[in-house]
Amino acid sequence: MQNADAFDLIVQGGRCVTPSGIETLDVGIREGRIAALGSLATATTKERIDAKDLHVLPGIIDSQVHFREPGLEHKEDLGTGTASAALGGVTAIFEMPNTVPSTTSPEDLSDKVRRGREKAWVDFAFFAGAADEALPHLETMEKQEGCSGVKIFMGSSTGSLLVDDHDVLEQVLMRGTRRVAVHCEDEARLRERRPMVEKEGATAHMHPSWRDPRTAYLATERLLKTARKCGRRVHVLHVTTAEEMELLADHRDIATVEVTPQHLSLVAPDCYDRLGTYAQMNPPIREESHRKALWKALNDGIVDVIGSDHAPHTRTEKDRPYPDSPSGMPGVQTLLPLMLDHVNAGRLSLIRLVDLLCHGPARIYGVANKGRLTVGYDADLTIVDLNAFNAISHDQMASRCAWTPFHGRTVSGWPLSTIIRGNIVMKDGNLLGDPLGEPVRFAESFKSNPNLET
Repeated sequence: MQNADAFDLIVQGGRCVTPSGIETLDVGIREGRIAALGSLATATTKERIDAKDLHVLPGIIDSQVHFREPGLEHKEDLGTGTASAALGGVTAIFEMPNTVPSTTSPEDLSDKVRRGREKAWVDFAFFAGAADEALPHLETMEKQEGCSGVKIFMGSSTGSLLVDDHDVLEQVLMRGTRRVAVHCEDEARLRERRPMVEKEGATAHMHPSWRDPRTAYLATERLLKTARKCGRRVHVLHVTTAEEMELLADHRDIATVEVTPQHLSLVAPDCYDRLGTYAQMNPPIREESHRKALWKALNDGIVDVIGSDHAPHTRTEKDRPYPDSPSGMPGVQTLLPLMLDHVNAGRLSLIRLVDLLCHGPARIYGVANKGRLTVGYDADLTIVDLNAFNAISHDQMASRCAWTPFHGRTVSGWPLSTIIRGNIVMKDGNLLGDPLGEPVRFAESFKSNPNLET
């Protein structure tokens, strides 16, 4: 019989962020689960980590990444992307469907899960892509192993994953029960305004003018009306405008909200002055008034989740003249360091950050046994030093694109260890062992009950 006091791993003496608050506790791990929280100084264990003067967080969940596999592996693949995640303290990722081919069939999704099991350093799930050809398959895909939900692109996207037809949007929202994550930009307005950047001398400074706040607002407004008509829960990704936040505050029963570290940390025109097309992403980095509105919404409780929207491109691609340069920037490895720096700057509390990076994604998508530091949950832990000062640099990045828009930025707060189901995957900036990622599990009720509260 196994000794009830014996553990596989004890994380000792850390400042643990639990549902009850921040407490100095030992975390006892057995068979991949959190088995005990308390004083375990005399307990026997195979391995012990001294976390004195450190903070122990639930494993960070990055619920929006683009890892480009299959079809675009020259930018990123599941191995390099998840390595970058683990080095950044992230224990689970939800990956988007705009690969080649797009993830629009049960076979496509199963193929990604197979690839994840072979290559992923962290646990993973994949979104089903909404498109005409996907309509017959969405309800089946929602119930498959490793499916995090459905993704809609209302603005231009890779391949066939553009849903700019209202009838198709309504059909997608009428099929299935899982959370639908939506990129909200109005495609008709984007096409109408495209000539303003297709002229000699156009630069990335024009990106937020082309993809203006009205472009985002129109799509979000249409999404909310359709979601309410269909009775479907939606999650509005990377919100960037003050006007959208005011609108979303009135629809909390049907819609949840994501912001990104980029939109909280960068501001126009400064970022375009410094970075040019490397600051180009969709929706764009906007001026200070919108950034202030995002922070206000975050602190008012309107924002539910922070996701990185990790979307890497090679330097060769980003160096193309605007607007032929692709939109997107890497971010999974810098997600947590940037947000810890904001905690140290007093912009939000550590408890609020854990809600946004751990509890929020788990709650919204119905993740089973992740997102909380509590007995019985998966032993996914992120150990951080809030007092560590580090300069973010290109050469730290494990992403295949090998660059970051935050190169040279010194931050306060840094992940020291990433533990996934009781396995130490990263310690002191080094990956340990072999990739061990498994599909994230989801509560069965979230696959069958469209009326669950968020």
